[in-house]
Amino acid sequence: MSTQGTVIVGAGLAGAKVAEGLREGGYADPITLIGDEPERPYERPGLSKEVLLGTDDASSLYVHDADWYEKKSVTTRFGMAANALNLSESTVSLENGDIIGYEHVVLATGSSPRMLPLDGSDLDGVHTMRRMPDTPAIKAHFGDGKKLVIIGAGWIGLEVAAAAKLAGTDVTVLEYAPLPLQRVLGDTLAAYMYDLHTDNGVDLRTNVSVTALKGDNGRVTGVDSSAGHFDADAVVIGVGAAPNTELAASAGLAVDNGVIVDEHLRTSHPAVLAVGDIALAQNTVTGAPLRVEHWDNAMRQGQLAAQTILGSGAVYDWQPYFFTDQFDFGMEYVGHGSSDDDVHVRGHLGSGEFIAFWSNDGRVTAAMNVNTWDVNDDLRAVIGHYVAPGRLTDEDVALGDLVS
Repeated sequence: MSTQGTVIVGAGLAGAKVAEGLREGGYADPITLIGDEPERPYERPGLSKEVLLGTDDASSLYVHDADWYEKKSVTTRFGMAANALNLSESTVSLENGDIIGYEHVVLATGSSPRMLPLDGSDLDGVHTMRRMPDTPAIKAHFGDGKKLVIIGAGWIGLEVAAAAKLAGTDVTVLEYAPLPLQRVLGDTLAAYMYDLHTDNGVDLRTNVSVTALKGDNGRVTGVDSSAGHFDADAVVIGVGAAPNTELAASAGLAVDNGVIVDEHLRTSHPAVLAVGDIALAQNTVTGAPLRVEHWDNAMRQGQLAAQTILGSGAVYDWQPYFFTDQFDFGMEYVGHGSSDDDVHVRGHLGSGEFIAFWSNDGRVTAAMNVNTWDVNDDLRAVIGHYVAPGRLTDEDVALGDLVS
């Protein structure tokens, strides 16, 4: 058995940022970074954005240069899954039988795409979007005369739909809810997203249940649904992701739709931390536990975990943030709103350039800038404050003065 100072299980963005934060903070003990993918850590958002669109290459997604880990004395075990965490012995076991000891362990095991219990889901040509090989596999089905069916109109499904349509593909999206992203955006903005896609030629069907995937000679040929049958050269399933909590749960850590951690990202065992998609973390700003599956959160929580190990006392004190680009729609969202919140729009939806605020009993819970840039810091400053709706929508009131 080898003995290591800190073992990081999960070599995505969050795990990479733990290693980076430790070394930048002067941590001199050994660091081991374990990942079940053969690739070194990379940023996932670009898989369904610029790389899928063809505006950038996959090599642009790597968090660090290839030689960074050796230069920083970070031992890497890429392409090697961890299959056991032994809290009493302070060890992590790998699938090849190696056992690594630790003083601290950080779980950054991420999430996996949810699959549907459908006949035909194992056919060739059925894809999810999560890992680097998924992008070229999906993109191979783009182009004139190709038919792509996407199940699920969440962020991933809609980004894939936009990229495919821009490449000339015949795109159908099947969504179970009445509107896309309704639980996140509420009716007004969900209807805006529906119009964005249908106006750009996407066949977006809502209130649809998918019943089976059909195939021939082991390859998918179509989708059966409550709205009828849709021919397909390929199918993308985008119905959300599930946190990879199996390692934590089997070790006896507290788990509830995520690994439960405090404001410092410590789990129920003081030597174990959890970050990123799997962390159900106590947020000191909202006063409630949050589990967030976005790039910004993975980056920040990786840095926070490093600070916790270094003893800084820093806490999880920021609002969630994410962004997307679809057709001519680019936006940034900050906060944690819900479909039950009131929505207030500054500007006009029809212009394609506006700001939306979500509020609950007068308290701003979230904000989104659409094709309006360099304002996200001002929006972030408004979250949590009580602002009259008329003031939020009044374009004569500067964003920086909303809480003055």
